Amino acid sequence: MIDPPYRTVAVASTFSPRFLQVLAEGKRIRDRLASQLHLIYVGKRDEETTRKFSSALRQLDLPVDSTIYYHEGDPAGAILEAATANAIDLIVAGALEKEAVLRQFLGNVARRLVREATCSVMLFTKPDHHPKPLGRIVLMAEYSDHGRAALHKALRLAALEQCEKLFVIRVYTTFDEARAKARKRSAKSGSNSTRTLEEEETALEQFIDSAGQTDVPIEARCIRGNTGYAVLDFVQSVEALLLVVPVDPETFAGGLPAHVAWLTDVIPCNLWVIR
Repeated sequence: MIDPPYRTVAVASTFSPRFLQVLAEGKRIRDRLASQLHLIYVGKRDEETTRKFSSALRQLDLPVDSTIYYHEGDPAGAILEAATANAIDLIVAGALEKEAVLRQFLGNVARRLVREATCSVMLFTKPDHHPKPLGRIVLMAEYSDHGRAALHKALRLAALEQCEKLFVIRVYTTFDEARAKARKRSAKSGSNSTRTLEEEETALEQFIDSAGQTDVPIEARCIRGNTGYAVLDFVQSVEALLLVVPVDPETFAGGLPAHVAWLTDVIPCNLWVIR
């Protein structure tokens, strides 16, 4: 049996109305990707919170002596501090503050977790007490060691979820196209930033092949678009239930790369930021 990619997943809690549903999603992710499930609570430990946690853990058949980290302060800051202090590998939390037509907007806490966490983060837009299978998953490909490690993590989750299809995508902009044409005119060999669309499609296929044999159905897509919102539109068009975004913590410490900065505002579906 291959060891799970994460040691500890922690569910962030403020006893919101969706607390049980988020905890159920955290249990599912623990079973798929981690060895241990802990909890982070924003507030003081007292008799009432202890009772609530015991009841919730029993309802979900989780150990009643599960580790709970109590941190006071503003919710986002407390969660981030607890995750760092206790070497958490993956934070699981709820995501939404409000919904509008065709758009779902991140709440303030979720926005800070996506932007500032030093560990991986998984946000659920509509957590369920009985989690639904993640039938369609979209991974934004990054051609790097970190990006390949993210592909392996996504493949593991997709296999365990019996995913219908994993879409591995790259965005190809008009700026990319213009640079590729300029490169051809100067007869220079192509770099990562000056590929033609056909070369980008070949590179994407090679990236997927580098992961080795898998039973997960995979579809490679190069998406034409000039902004990150092209990804949002694609995710919604294929009715994906999870978007996976690799963010190398060494290259983008304390923030997000420009091409995924839009994720701090809107979220197309459940989100997994892999750091």
